[in-house]
Amino acid sequence: MKQDIAHNNYQADAAIEVKDLAKHYGDVRAIDGISFEIDKGEFFGFLGPNGAGKTTTVRVLTGIIGPDGGSARVMGHEAGSLEAKQVMGVVPEMANAYLDLTAWENLMLMGELYGVSSGERQERASGLLRQLELFPRKDGLVRTYSKGMKQRLILCMALISDPRVLFLDEPTSGLDVQSTRLIRRMLQELNRNGKTIFLTTHDMDEANDLCQRVAIIRKGKVVAIDSPEKIRLATSNLHSVLVCLDGCIPDEELERLPGVNGLKNHGDKYQLYTDDPGNLVVNLVNHCSGRNVQIISLSTLAPSLEDAFLALTGGESQ
Repeated sequence: MKQDIAHNNYQADAAIEVKDLAKHYGDVRAIDGISFEIDKGEFFGFLGPNGAGKTTTVRVLTGIIGPDGGSARVMGHEAGSLEAKQVMGVVPEMANAYLDLTAWENLMLMGELYGVSSGERQERASGLLRQLELFPRKDGLVRTYSKGMKQRLILCMALISDPRVLFLDEPTSGLDVQSTRLIRRMLQELNRNGKTIFLTTHDMDEANDLCQRVAIIRKGKVVAIDSPEKIRLATSNLHSVLVCLDGCIPDEELERLPGVNGLKNHGDKYQLYTDDPGNLVVNLVNHCSGRNVQIISLSTLAPSLEDAFLALTGGESQ
């Protein structure tokens, strides 16, 4: 094994290692030579607009499809190999539990497929179902479950083998608040206990709250990779002033204020983007005073991860 690792230059502290990975569909470069490493025990987010290459990357890493170039390894094993699949759990975007089986039967089947002993899979299944508040419905057919319950069950199924790496593709998309909170809380606990987690999501708040680092992919290329905070603060021109006025000032008039780089409406509030929020506050207060318009509330905002994401992806739709 040591010779194999040395031969492939595998980094011993890397859970996932991607080098010059490429995948093409005709003339479309779904993945265009991307490279990155994820440390063991890291919670890593993979963000991008629709069609950017997120799901294709996950499908290559989990062995569903093969790459057209480059390489990918999971815990030192080539992506797609049996050894790699044995150390990972996968929560796909679309639920894949057997609808005509109960939750318990699904978990027993999945545990058996991974070679988990009968006693151990029963113990793990009970614990997982209790953690995700499904135990009272463990003997109900999955077809009777809500979407949130099905997604929680899929997470249980991915964890029944106690994988070292967990891949999640939009795990909370379209779920109710309760299911979303349960899943996020469990993911945080799993990561604290040493699991490596690879998450794709469109929810910027989710990525910001959960991930230690994120990569942003656009048109098959990684355009940024760092902690959410560093990516957020790197977009210094996206500072803004959020103001609520007791009166009406036309958008065009606010956009002409010195230092304003852009404007967004948020219901009864205006968000004015600027390089110099302090100077803009002074200009805004003076302008409102001259128009006899009262300021109800005013605050300065640092750029959000969503702001940075939109700047780095050219505002492409998610």
